[in-house]
Amino acid sequence: MPKIFRIFYDVLYDAIWHFLEDDGFAMASHIALSSLLAVFPFLIFGTALANFLGADQFSSTAVHLVFDTWPEAIAKPLADQVLQVLTVPRGGLLTISVLAAAYFASNGVEALRISLNRAYRVQETRPWYFTRLASLGFVLIAVVIFAAISIMLVAVPLALDYARQWFPLFADTLDVVFDWRIYGTLFVLTVGLLVVHLWLPAGRRRVFDVVPGVLLTLILWFAGALIFAYYLATFANYAATYAGLASVMIVLIFLYMVGVIFIIGAELNAALLKFRVRAIFAHNFLSGQGTSGQGAKASKPDKVADIGR
Repeated sequence: MPKIFRIFYDVLYDAIWHFLEDDGFAMASHIALSSLLAVFPFLIFGTALANFLGADQFSSTAVHLVFDTWPEAIAKPLADQVLQVLTVPRGGLLTISVLAAAYFASNGVEALRISLNRAYRVQETRPWYFTRLASLGFVLIAVVIFAAISIMLVAVPLALDYARQWFPLFADTLDVVFDWRIYGTLFVLTVGLLVVHLWLPAGRRRVFDVVPGVLLTLILWFAGALIFAYYLATFANYAATYAGLASVMIVLIFLYMVGVIFIIGAELNAALLKFRVRAIFAHNFLSGQGTSGQGAKASKPDKVADIGR
């Protein structure tokens, strides 16, 4: 047991030390500002593309998926402004403003990529135009997914009506199970984090290599949102300091906290890979199974031990 605690201590110390060494707080502020600047362009571009694809409910769906995980005191003012912006008619899909919105939306993805490259301690070797196109591709994929979900919002209620007619005793259960605001938002957030950690930064990683950091990010995001909401309701008075900019500053500070947690999750994954924690645990597991084996089988854990070192 002491050896296990020592391993976890080394991993946490390395993750935090590397976070500070790589200016993690500065990168978190870059993520916060870039994300705030990317929200409106992303939704503008997404609404134009979704209308072209026939998904008229995209704006409301995207607003819920983006802001439902935020504390209400932070999300509601910004969501109201977003809906007002999205009601402005635009002259079609292929306009300069919409294409510019797609470009500026990709800046948020670029901020995540740069932060992940630092956290995973990898050097970017891909040309700049490839990474920019990849970021635009991430934006486009997100828009298509949100549009598909908005189309499902029309189909699912119809299916539920038929299900209630055939299974009236399970009507309440069906309403809870198919509540997309709860499960849909959590599912999209989890899959999005996995995709971003796997394919956005340089290098290659397996799913099991990024799962610990993703789980830590989700847990800390949930805890941080609750704490920040309590702080706003109990102690904070940003209006006295920032006057009319109070709502914007609250969103920036919240996104800054989200950025710090996001980078720490990647730093944890990098530290686990550095110390080969999975190999160590695999070696201990195989050693436990091999103690009752014979000579030929007993030599196998020794090779694993050499790999773990």
